[in-house]
Amino acid sequence: MTVERSILLIVGVVVLGSALLAAFHNPNWLWLTGLMGAHLIQASFTGMCPVVMTLKKLGLPTKAGFA
Repeated sequence: MTVERSILLIVGVVVLGSALLAAFHNPNWLWLTGLMGAHLIQASFTGMCPVVMTLKKLGLPTKAGFA
């Protein structure tokens, strides 16, 4: 698994998890979904993402885009 695919998996799990928690537990969990969206926008402009840096340090290979 590459860094790019791992990021998609992690973001998907966090967003889906927070949406399910909001639906079945407490609506305040939607803040996590909003923060994740804001971070994705920020990362697209700056290129800085702590999760990507961590995955690279763990040795996951990178691959250009969705080739």
